[in-house]
Amino acid sequence: MSRLLIEPSPHIKSPLTTQRIMLDVLIALFPAVIAGTVIFGLRALVLVVLCAAFCVISELVFNIITKREQTIHDLSAVVTGVLLGLNLPPSLPIYMAAIGSFAAIVVVKQFFGGIGENFANPAITARIILMLSFGKYMTAWSAPVISLTGAPDAVSSATPLASPDTMPTYFELFLGVHAGCIGETCAAALLLGGIYLIIRGVIDPVTPVAFIGTVALCSLISGHDVLMQILSGGLMIGAFFMATDYATTPITRTGKLIFAVGCGLITSVIRFYGIYPEGVSFSILIMNILVPLIDRYVRPKPFGTKKEAE
Repeated sequence: MSRLLIEPSPHIKSPLTTQRIMLDVLIALFPAVIAGTVIFGLRALVLVVLCAAFCVISELVFNIITKREQTIHDLSAVVTGVLLGLNLPPSLPIYMAAIGSFAAIVVVKQFFGGIGENFANPAITARIILMLSFGKYMTAWSAPVISLTGAPDAVSSATPLASPDTMPTYFELFLGVHAGCIGETCAAALLLGGIYLIIRGVIDPVTPVAFIGTVALCSLISGHDVLMQILSGGLMIGAFFMATDYATTPITRTGKLIFAVGCGLITSVIRFYGIYPEGVSFSILIMNILVPLIDRYVRPKPFGTKKEAE
């Protein structure tokens, strides 16, 4: 005789684990890491690896001090470190990268309860903290160590968004052969990684498509170069890898669409009218803060429930 078991939800189990998802994200980021190393040299790779190591150590030590269960095996700290490293200029001093890694893991993630409990994307928030604290170093862009024209490059250069008068060709923008952060310049590598995540079902394509599409539409309406706006700055890495973070983005597809459009609008406003040439990081952080409000108004109504009285 079979027994009726009553258990709390969820009742549908999946072989997917946090570790498996994070491993997919790391695989998707691998082309950007390789591209950044080729474009900016070995120091770029060292910086990314050190950021990942600093994040893992920060989480390990914090869990030991607070006597929490160790979570470094889920690879989320590694993903945060790699994302942070890819969002830094290759010339950034190592100790600043360590400060950013500590802020991402301890301040933004662990202080709020750990993975799934943080209110904002740790890598994005840490990048903003570094920008506000060490603005001189965070905007000291290194020129690529390679050149498609064969001409020697300068020691330092400006990003296309900061200096549109000396904009690289679209082909150079697509391949990432221009000044910028380690992992944000090569649109080809980021697009390849993003497609991998979509095929694997890790991210919903509505977010990157709506984010990038909104920036493209705003650029077209305001008379800016659409392709330059799409291929420059942190739009690609932000749209595919940070605006799709599970913990800090809306649950429903409608919510994700609202979130992505909001990111695109704020990014465009900051780029076109703000004092910063780039607005992706600020836009994602602002929309992260608004996620509870978005979820409140677009969450699906459970079947059979009645509307609450005002």
